[in-house]
Amino acid sequence: MPPAIAVLIPCYNEAVAIPAVVRDFRAALPGAAIYVYDNNSSDGTLDAARAAGAIARTERLQGKGHVIRRMFADIEADAYVLVDGDDTYCAASSPAMVRLLLEDGLDMVNGARVSEMATAYRPGHRFGNAVLTGLVSRVFGNRVSDMLSGYRVFSRRFVKSFPALSGGFETETEFTIHSLELCMPIGEVPTPYKERPAGSASKLRTVTDGLRILRTIVVLVKEERPLPFFAAAAALQMLVAVGLAVPVFVDFVQTGLVPRLPTAVLSTGIALLACLSLTCGMILDSVARGRKELKRLSYLAVPAYRPAP
Repeated sequence: MPPAIAVLIPCYNEAVAIPAVVRDFRAALPGAAIYVYDNNSSDGTLDAARAAGAIARTERLQGKGHVIRRMFADIEADAYVLVDGDDTYCAASSPAMVRLLLEDGLDMVNGARVSEMATAYRPGHRFGNAVLTGLVSRVFGNRVSDMLSGYRVFSRRFVKSFPALSGGFETETEFTIHSLELCMPIGEVPTPYKERPAGSASKLRTVTDGLRILRTIVVLVKEERPLPFFAAAAALQMLVAVGLAVPVFVDFVQTGLVPRLPTAVLSTGIALLACLSLTCGMILDSVARGRKELKRLSYLAVPAYRPAP
């Protein structure tokens, strides 16, 4: 029996682009079920998706993360192709991505965007993606070159064990960190990236969404790597405490007096706060280890895909 493949397309006001996306993925993956989940569009996206032959559904909670959470909960398949509904990703890359996932037993294949068109992949977005991807690589490992790609293929094991906590565009960051933190087998395939069709507009707000993604990275570092996170905070606090204490200590050595008593008290308080931060980091590190073990067990509880002999 061939593997069941589902193409998942989250959409918000993409009536112009969605017919081409559905058509291209039907041609690239003839046996796949194509799902379009509309996120309160006002331009007829749902009707356009149905007319194109997709299985069209609605998610009322606004935000890409909410749509993906619903998709992952509702849909059953062996391989899941997730792609944005803006007709910027190349459907022709999907068979190779699915084949790599199934044949190599991977849990995620990332579609790394390749584009020479400045209007498709704007310099600001390219720079922000490089910075955020580099930050995640330094903390969690350098295995993904395009962390914010909206084109991925997942195993059932990944989809059914993914916590899906974010509500917006931060969900791509969650995908990447979840796979890296659990040391999942992952791969990456370069894929062409083109500009949007005429008449459609990007929903990405460069600065606002970039800051939200950065905040998500910081939160996930705190949650998944609490000891280094709080140890860094403790080191900074101790540095400030020592800086405040030096002149107080010099005065005491020279005169035997402590004329800057408020500064001495402040320095002591900050030093105690540094010790408390380090202690919190050590305790939370044990908690994070337990959470990681539970996530790993949830991941292993989902059977891996095995092709029929």
